[in-house]
Amino acid sequence: MKLQALTIFLLSFVASTHAAISPVVYWKVKLPNTQIPKVIKDFLPQSDDVAPELKQDNTNANGKVYYGLSQYGTISWHRAATKDEILHFATKKNVIKQVTRGNSFEAKEEDRPLKQYFFLEKDLEKGNIINFPTLLNKNEAPFLPRGSVESIPFSMEKFSEILNHFSIDRKSKDAQTIKKTIELCDEPEVKHKEKKMCVTSLESMVDFGLSLLRTNNILAITSEVQGATQNSQRYTIEKVQQIADGDNMVCHKLNYVYALHYCHFAGSTRTFMVSMIGDDGTKVKAVSVCHKDASFWNPKSLPFIVLKVKPGTTPICHFLKDDQIVFVPSE
Repeated sequence: MKLQALTIFLLSFVASTHAAISPVVYWKVKLPNTQIPKVIKDFLPQSDDVAPELKQDNTNANGKVYYGLSQYGTISWHRAATKDEILHFATKKNVIKQVTRGNSFEAKEEDRPLKQYFFLEKDLEKGNIINFPTLLNKNEAPFLPRGSVESIPFSMEKFSEILNHFSIDRKSKDAQTIKKTIELCDEPEVKHKEKKMCVTSLESMVDFGLSLLRTNNILAITSEVQGATQNSQRYTIEKVQQIADGDNMVCHKLNYVYALHYCHFAGSTRTFMVSMIGDDGTKVKAVSVCHKDASFWNPKSLPFIVLKVKPGTTPICHFLKDDQIVFVPSE
């Protein structure tokens, strides 16, 4: 009873004075049975025993956008696939190329590595070989304290103010990246099928997860990669373990000036941890999310093009990169 009373007191305290404690303490109080994933903890701005107001205010005033290795597939089911995405994730292994032979042309087949971001649930079997891009993302954007980040504008209406705040040239690549990221965050939800939010702090990520999953008994997991190259390659599946069957929240780290995550719930899912080994010896424990209902996805989106299936006919699966987090109920 004493422990329960203490927990209730701490939850009340955090709800009313969240700005006075660190993100680590906030997480521990709100999610007492959940470890903070390393990919989050490594980029927090303060230790768990020092309030943000007592630490140096890191607002990235020098103006730097942090990039991951790839943004492909992040939220690609919302929209029709671009030509670049289709080429990047081509499903044909052989490409026909014309080769000049004197005054004539000869057709020649060339092998091109398959980059398979999306796959079917039936493909998740021990012994199967699957080709896909690296799960490394390496987006090193730091989390900012909630008190700091909430004072920074975040909307297309405030686009000029954002650039001025971070001293970013309007004509630069970074400015265009900021614009695209905000536009992604501003896309409307799919009515009755999706809940989403671009969270600007660890505290807001926790709060949104609790509102979606309606429990604080939550498991937060990420993909783990050991000894990886940055190239696409073949992986042999060694073990498939189902983690959850039902609702989850996935948070994708976006290219931005601080740690910004696109967190969303998009229908019922099955979540797996898939152990694999690459041709080069890379060991991977990859989180795979399989969407059981993809009937409301854009029929011209990347998953349907690369898998050659129709919306609503079969679960669609994908792996998560190592800086993306999936939250699932653990009870």
